[in-house]
Amino acid sequence: MVTKHNLKGYFLALPAALTFQLILPGLLAAVEPGDLVQAQAVLTVSESKRLIAKAVKEMPIVKNALANGMVIIVKGTTNAYVAEEITGKEIEKAAFVRGRIQPAKGGKKLPEVQSVPDVILEKGKVVDLPLAEAVKKLKPGDVVIKGGNALDYKNKLVGVNIAAPDAGTTGTTLPYVVARKAYLVIPIGLEKLVAGDIVDLTLKMREPIESLNGLQSMFLLTGEIVTELEAINVLTGATAFQCSAGGIGGAEGSVWLVFRGTREQVTKALKLVQSIQGEPPYVE
Repeated sequence: MVTKHNLKGYFLALPAALTFQLILPGLLAAVEPGDLVQAQAVLTVSESKRLIAKAVKEMPIVKNALANGMVIIVKGTTNAYVAEEITGKEIEKAAFVRGRIQPAKGGKKLPEVQSVPDVILEKGKVVDLPLAEAVKKLKPGDVVIKGGNALDYKNKLVGVNIAAPDAGTTGTTLPYVVARKAYLVIPIGLEKLVAGDIVDLTLKMREPIESLNGLQSMFLLTGEIVTELEAINVLTGATAFQCSAGGIGGAEGSVWLVFRGTREQVTKALKLVQSIQGEPPYVE
């Protein structure tokens, strides 16, 4: 493995094990091996959404935009939790959904409720402004919060399923986000990890070949991706990794996480996940 020596400006060939020993302490805030502890937790899909939402609220770029600019929370399942955390008000979950993925047969259906608009905040206060008009007011440093359908964690890319010719809220928001240099925050759970290279998957979905049942296309997003892993670090200072996934009896789609850091950090992470465990499913 080749590693650049920052002090002398040349490259040193280091064994992988040695490089790992040099990098790991930095990732764990210089925790000495003797002080390093770890713990585990299983989070359901709804618990993960709540955890991620709490972290989004605490992100410095979001705090700054809430204090000084604009924050746009685009409707979506994870963003329903984000909207609750940021506004401090409970939201009817079924009303904060646009597209959705549900079982082809059986499963629980969303209750019939009146839809609510996307949440637009200017200097921390909710304003009555349509999404299409709100994005026109974006300026550098403002924040748009939008979820996704597919996560390529390795390459830090998120895919969004696209059915509408105008690309829906993706087409409404992304041109302004990019042109105005606003931040795009993407809250997305590890349940949405996909196998393979998402660029390759997206290109295949876009190929102009016959679809037997209306295959959608996909847009790729880049931005500030917030999964359970980033959430744990933002909220506790501990690092986290996913060691397995799935389960039964309500743990379908769940993630099994491991937290590492100082005893104080890991204890804080455990208390945090304990506080959100029992979060009701999105659809009961």
